[in-house]
Amino acid sequence: MTTPLPTGVEVLERGWLSSNNVLLHGMHDEQGEGAVLVDSGHCLHAPQTLALVRQALAGAPLARIVNTHLHSDHCGGNATLQRALGAAVTVPSASWQTVQAWDEDALSYRATGQLCERFTAQSSLAPGEVLQAGGRAWQALAAPGHDPQSLMLFEAHEGVLLSADALWENGFGVVFPELDGVDAFDEVGAVLDLVERLPVRTVVPGHGAPFDDVAGALSRARSRLAGFRADPLRHARHGAKVLLKYRLMEQRSQDWPALLAWAEATRLFAGIARQLGWADASTGCRQLVAELAGQGALRVDGERVHDA
Repeated sequence: MTTPLPTGVEVLERGWLSSNNVLLHGMHDEQGEGAVLVDSGHCLHAPQTLALVRQALAGAPLARIVNTHLHSDHCGGNATLQRALGAAVTVPSASWQTVQAWDEDALSYRATGQLCERFTAQSSLAPGEVLQAGGRAWQALAAPGHDPQSLMLFEAHEGVLLSADALWENGFGVVFPELDGVDAFDEVGAVLDLVERLPVRTVVPGHGAPFDDVAGALSRARSRLAGFRADPLRHARHGAKVLLKYRLMEQRSQDWPALLAWAEATRLFAGIARQLGWADASTGCRQLVAELAGQGALRVDGERVHDA
Protein backbone atom coordinates (compact mmCIF):
# COMPACT_ATOMS: atom_id res chain seq x y z
CA MET A 1 0.00 0.00 0.00
CA THR A 2 1.32 3.44 -0.94
CA THR A 3 2.06 5.73 1.99
CA PRO A 4 0.29 9.08 1.46
CA LEU A 5 2.37 12.24 1.47
CA PRO A 6 1.34 15.84 2.17
CA THR A 7 0.24 17.98 -0.75
CA GLY A 8 3.21 19.41 -2.58
CA VAL A 9 5.67 16.69 -1.53
CA GLU A 10 6.49 14.38 -4.45
CA VAL A 11 8.96 11.48 -4.34
CA LEU A 12 10.69 10.31 -7.50
CA GLU A 13 11.75 6.87 -6.33
CA ARG A 14 14.88 5.62 -8.04
CA GLY A 15 16.84 2.42 -8.35
CA TRP A 16 19.64 1.86 -5.84
CA LEU A 17 22.33 3.51 -7.95
CA SER A 18 20.46 6.79 -7.47
CA SER A 19 18.90 8.13 -4.31
CA ASN A 20 15.27 9.18 -4.23
CA ASN A 21 14.61 12.71 -5.46
CA VAL A 22 12.14 14.57 -3.23
CA LEU A 23 10.45 17.50 -4.95
CA LEU A 24 8.97 20.14 -2.66
CA HIS A 25 6.69 22.07 -4.97
CA GLY A 26 6.67 25.86 -4.70
CA MET A 27 3.67 27.87 -3.54
CA HIS A 28 1.44 29.25 -6.29
CA ASP A 29 1.21 32.83 -5.03
CA GLU A 30 3.11 36.09 -5.31
CA GLN A 31 5.45 35.09 -2.53
CA GLY A 32 6.15 31.70 -4.05
CA GLU A 33 9.73 30.72 -3.28
CA GLY A 34 9.97 28.20 -6.11
CA ALA A 35 10.34 24.43 -5.99
CA VAL A 36 13.13 22.70 -4.09
CA LEU A 37 14.62 19.31 -4.98
CA VAL A 38 16.17 17.29 -2.17
CA ASP A 39 18.98 15.15 -3.62
CA SER A 40 19.61 14.63 -7.32
CA GLY A 41 20.69 11.01 -7.81
CA HIS A 42 23.74 9.67 -9.65
CA CYS A 43 25.44 11.36 -12.60
CA LEU A 44 24.72 8.40 -14.91
CA HIS A 45 20.99 8.92 -14.30
CA ALA A 46 21.19 12.72 -14.64
CA PRO A 47 19.40 12.95 -18.04
CA GLN A 48 16.58 10.80 -16.67
CA THR A 49 16.49 12.87 -13.48
CA LEU A 50 16.22 16.06 -15.51
CA ALA A 51 13.35 14.63 -17.56
CA LEU A 52 11.49 13.44 -14.44
CA VAL A 53 11.95 16.75 -12.64
CA ARG A 54 10.84 18.76 -15.67
CA GLN A 55 7.73 16.61 -15.99
CA ALA A 56 6.93 16.99 -12.29
CA LEU A 57 7.48 20.76 -12.36
CA ALA A 58 5.10 21.16 -15.31
CA GLY A 59 6.71 24.44 -16.33
CA ALA A 60 7.35 25.81 -12.85
CA PRO A 61 10.91 26.87 -11.98
CA LEU A 62 13.30 24.87 -9.83
CA ALA A 63 14.77 27.34 -7.36
CA ARG A 64 17.12 25.13 -5.41
CA ILE A 65 18.70 21.71 -4.98
CA VAL A 66 19.40 20.69 -1.38
CA ASN A 67 21.73 17.78 -0.70
CA THR A 68 21.35 15.74 2.47
CA HIS A 69 24.96 14.61 2.01
CA LEU A 70 27.48 14.41 -0.78
CA HIS A 71 27.80 10.74 -1.63
CA SER A 72 27.75 10.36 -5.39
CA ASP A 73 24.29 8.76 -5.49
CA HIS A 74 22.74 11.84 -3.82
CA CYS A 75 24.41 14.74 -5.61
CA GLY A 76 25.53 13.34 -8.97
CA GLY A 77 22.72 15.08 -10.86
CA ASN A 78 23.52 18.52 -9.45
CA ALA A 79 25.69 19.70 -12.34
CA THR A 80 23.19 18.66 -15.02
CA LEU A 81 20.26 20.29 -13.21
CA GLN A 82 22.27 23.46 -12.61
CA ARG A 83 23.10 23.76 -16.31
CA ALA A 84 19.60 22.99 -17.54
CA LEU A 85 17.42 24.69 -14.93
CA GLY A 86 19.67 27.28 -13.33
CA ALA A 87 19.00 25.95 -9.83
CA ALA A 88 21.21 27.01 -6.93
CA VAL A 89 22.70 24.25 -4.78
CA THR A 90 22.67 24.06 -0.98
CA VAL A 91 25.01 21.60 0.74
CA PRO A 92 25.48 20.65 4.40
CA SER A 93 27.53 23.36 6.10
CA ALA A 94 30.20 20.84 7.13
CA SER A 95 30.77 20.04 3.43
CA TRP A 96 30.93 23.64 2.20
CA GLN A 97 34.71 24.04 2.09
CA THR A 98 35.34 20.65 0.46
CA VAL A 99 32.85 21.47 -2.30
CA GLN A 100 34.39 24.88 -2.89
CA ALA A 101 37.83 23.26 -3.21
CA TRP A 102 36.40 20.16 -4.92
CA ASP A 103 38.58 17.93 -2.78
CA GLU A 104 37.77 14.45 -4.12
CA ASP A 105 39.54 12.79 -1.20
CA ALA A 106 37.47 14.62 1.41
CA LEU A 107 34.35 14.16 -0.72
CA SER A 108 34.96 10.36 -0.72
CA TYR A 109 34.90 9.89 -4.50
CA ARG A 110 38.55 8.87 -4.76
CA ALA A 111 38.43 6.61 -1.69
CA THR A 112 35.34 4.78 -2.97
CA GLY A 113 36.34 4.81 -6.63
CA GLN A 114 33.00 6.40 -7.57
CA LEU A 115 31.91 8.93 -10.18
CA CYS A 116 30.54 12.41 -9.54
CA GLU A 117 30.50 15.37 -11.90
CA ARG A 118 31.81 18.57 -10.35
CA PHE A 119 29.18 21.13 -9.38
CA THR A 120 29.15 24.46 -7.56
CA ALA A 121 27.35 25.27 -4.32
CA GLN A 122 25.79 28.66 -3.61
CA SER A 123 24.77 28.19 0.03
CA SER A 124 24.95 25.80 2.97
CA LEU A 125 22.57 24.42 5.59
CA ALA A 126 23.58 23.69 9.17
CA PRO A 127 21.93 21.47 11.80
CA GLY A 128 19.30 23.48 13.64
CA GLU A 129 18.60 25.78 10.70
CA VAL A 130 15.25 25.78 8.93
CA LEU A 131 14.72 25.29 5.20
CA GLN A 132 11.60 27.04 3.92
CA ALA A 133 10.25 25.05 0.98
CA GLY A 134 6.83 24.38 -0.41
CA GLY A 135 5.18 26.57 2.20
CA ARG A 136 6.59 24.39 4.96
CA ALA A 137 9.40 24.70 7.46
CA TRP A 138 11.89 21.83 7.33
CA GLN A 139 14.29 21.61 10.25
CA ALA A 140 17.79 20.40 9.43
CA LEU A 141 18.98 17.69 11.82
CA ALA A 142 22.49 16.29 12.11
CA ALA A 143 22.55 12.62 11.08
CA PRO A 144 26.14 11.34 11.41
CA GLY A 145 26.97 7.66 11.13
CA HIS A 146 26.52 6.68 7.51
CA ASP A 147 28.23 9.95 6.64
CA PRO A 148 29.60 12.28 9.31
CA GLN A 149 28.26 15.40 7.58
CA SER A 150 24.81 14.12 6.65
CA LEU A 151 21.54 15.90 7.41
CA MET A 152 17.93 14.84 7.74
CA LEU A 153 15.02 17.23 7.15
CA PHE A 154 11.93 17.18 9.42
CA GLU A 155 8.60 18.92 8.87
CA ALA A 156 6.86 18.90 12.25
CA HIS A 157 3.33 19.92 11.23
CA GLU A 158 2.79 16.84 9.03
CA GLY A 159 5.40 14.69 10.80
CA VAL A 160 7.40 14.02 7.62
CA LEU A 161 11.05 13.03 7.93
CA LEU A 162 13.41 12.99 4.95
CA SER A 163 15.85 10.54 6.50
CA ALA A 164 18.40 10.17 3.68
CA ASP A 165 20.51 7.07 4.51
CA ALA A 166 20.20 7.32 8.30
CA LEU A 167 17.03 5.19 8.33
CA TRP A 168 15.53 2.97 5.66
CA GLU A 169 12.52 0.72 5.98
CA ASN A 170 14.86 -2.23 6.52
CA GLY A 171 18.07 -0.78 7.89
CA PHE A 172 20.39 2.10 7.02
CA GLY A 173 23.32 2.90 4.77
CA VAL A 174 26.82 1.48 5.16
CA VAL A 175 28.60 3.21 8.06
CA PHE A 176 31.46 4.54 5.96
CA PRO A 177 33.61 5.94 8.80
CA GLU A 178 33.79 2.42 10.27
CA LEU A 179 35.30 1.17 7.00
CA ASP A 180 38.04 3.75 7.54
CA GLY A 181 38.72 2.72 11.13
CA VAL A 182 36.69 5.52 12.74
CA ASP A 183 34.15 4.53 15.41
CA ALA A 184 30.68 5.57 14.24
CA PHE A 185 28.21 2.85 15.31
CA ASP A 186 27.33 4.93 18.40
CA GLU A 187 26.42 7.84 16.14
CA VAL A 188 24.11 5.59 14.13
CA GLY A 189 22.39 4.57 17.35
CA ALA A 190 22.09 8.17 18.52
CA VAL A 191 20.41 9.18 15.27
CA LEU A 192 17.93 6.31 15.59
CA ASP A 193 17.18 7.52 19.13
CA LEU A 194 16.62 11.03 17.78
CA VAL A 195 14.14 9.76 15.19
CA GLU A 196 12.27 7.88 17.92
CA ARG A 197 11.93 11.10 19.98
CA LEU A 198 10.47 13.07 17.08
CA PRO A 199 6.74 12.99 16.27
CA VAL A 200 7.42 11.27 12.94
CA ARG A 201 4.44 9.90 11.06
CA THR A 202 5.97 9.34 7.62
CA VAL A 203 9.56 8.62 6.60
CA VAL A 204 10.85 9.33 3.11
CA PRO A 205 14.15 7.42 3.00
CA GLY A 206 17.04 8.06 0.67
CA HIS A 207 16.36 4.71 -1.01
CA GLY A 208 13.10 2.77 -1.18
CA ALA A 209 9.47 3.77 -0.87
CA PRO A 210 8.11 6.11 1.83
CA PHE A 211 6.75 4.27 4.87
CA ASP A 212 4.76 4.94 8.03
CA ASP A 213 5.75 1.99 10.23
CA VAL A 214 8.39 4.06 11.97
CA ALA A 215 8.57 1.86 15.07
CA GLY A 216 9.07 -1.26 12.96
CA ALA A 217 11.81 0.38 10.90
CA LEU A 218 13.60 1.54 14.03
CA SER A 219 13.42 -1.95 15.51
CA ARG A 220 14.88 -3.52 12.36
CA ALA A 221 17.61 -0.87 12.15
CA ARG A 222 18.60 -1.39 15.80
CA SER A 223 18.74 -5.14 15.29
CA ARG A 224 21.02 -4.66 12.30
CA LEU A 225 23.19 -2.23 14.24
CA ALA A 226 23.50 -4.67 17.15
CA GLY A 227 24.74 -7.34 14.75
CA PHE A 228 27.37 -5.02 13.30
CA ARG A 229 28.50 -3.91 16.75
CA ALA A 230 28.89 -7.53 17.82
CA ASP A 231 30.87 -8.39 14.68
CA PRO A 232 32.49 -5.35 13.03
CA LEU A 233 34.12 -7.55 10.40
CA ARG A 234 30.63 -8.53 9.24
CA HIS A 235 29.98 -4.85 8.58
CA ALA A 236 33.33 -4.50 6.81
CA ARG A 237 32.47 -7.41 4.52
CA HIS A 238 29.03 -5.91 3.88
CA GLY A 239 30.72 -2.61 3.02
CA ALA A 240 33.03 -4.32 0.53
CA LYS A 241 30.04 -5.97 -1.17
CA VAL A 242 28.26 -2.62 -1.40
CA LEU A 243 31.32 -0.94 -2.94
CA LEU A 244 31.66 -3.75 -5.47
CA LYS A 245 27.97 -3.85 -6.37
CA TYR A 246 27.90 -0.08 -6.69
CA ARG A 247 30.90 -0.21 -9.03
CA LEU A 248 29.09 -2.66 -11.30
CA MET A 249 25.92 -0.57 -11.20
CA GLU A 250 28.00 2.42 -12.36
CA GLN A 251 29.88 0.55 -15.07
CA ARG A 252 27.12 -1.95 -15.97
CA SER A 253 29.85 -4.46 -16.79
CA GLN A 254 33.65 -4.73 -16.65
CA ASP A 255 36.24 -7.22 -17.73
CA TRP A 256 38.20 -8.92 -14.98
CA PRO A 257 41.44 -6.93 -15.40
CA ALA A 258 39.61 -3.58 -15.12
CA LEU A 259 37.56 -4.69 -12.14
CA LEU A 260 40.56 -6.09 -10.28
CA ALA A 261 42.53 -2.92 -11.03
CA TRP A 262 39.66 -0.91 -9.51
CA ALA A 263 39.72 -3.12 -6.39
CA GLU A 264 43.45 -2.63 -5.90
CA ALA A 265 43.29 1.14 -6.54
CA THR A 266 40.25 1.88 -4.38
CA ARG A 267 41.51 2.81 -0.93
CA LEU A 268 38.45 1.76 1.05
CA PHE A 269 38.13 -1.59 -0.70
CA ALA A 270 41.84 -2.33 -0.31
CA GLY A 271 41.64 -1.34 3.37
CA ILE A 272 38.76 -3.75 3.96
CA ALA A 273 40.81 -6.47 2.27
CA ARG A 274 43.51 -5.94 4.89
CA GLN A 275 40.96 -5.94 7.74
CA LEU A 276 39.51 -9.23 6.54
CA GLY A 277 42.89 -10.88 6.08
CA TRP A 278 42.61 -11.41 2.34
CA ALA A 279 45.89 -11.95 0.49
CA ASP A 280 45.13 -8.81 -1.52
CA ALA A 281 42.19 -6.78 -2.83
CA SER A 282 42.05 -8.78 -6.06
CA THR A 283 41.60 -12.05 -4.14
CA GLY A 284 38.79 -10.51 -2.10
CA CYS A 285 37.17 -9.06 -5.19
CA ARG A 286 37.08 -12.47 -6.89
CA GLN A 287 35.60 -14.04 -3.75
CA LEU A 288 32.87 -11.42 -3.39
CA VAL A 289 31.98 -11.55 -7.09
CA ALA A 290 31.41 -15.30 -6.71
CA GLU A 291 29.20 -14.72 -3.65
CA LEU A 292 27.19 -11.93 -5.25
CA ALA A 293 26.77 -13.94 -8.44
CA GLY A 294 25.49 -16.84 -6.36
CA GLN A 295 22.93 -14.47 -4.83
CA GLY A 296 21.86 -13.20 -8.26
CA ALA A 297 23.24 -9.68 -7.63
CA LEU A 298 25.97 -9.99 -10.30
CA ARG A 299 26.48 -12.16 -13.37
CA VAL A 300 29.77 -13.56 -14.65
CA ASP A 301 29.99 -14.20 -18.38
CA GLY A 302 33.38 -15.49 -19.43
CA GLU A 303 35.86 -12.66 -18.94
CA ARG A 304 33.29 -10.05 -17.96
CA VAL A 305 31.34 -9.31 -14.78
CA HIS A 306 27.91 -7.74 -15.25
CA ASP A 307 25.47 -6.01 -12.97
CA ALA A 308 22.31 -8.05 -12.55
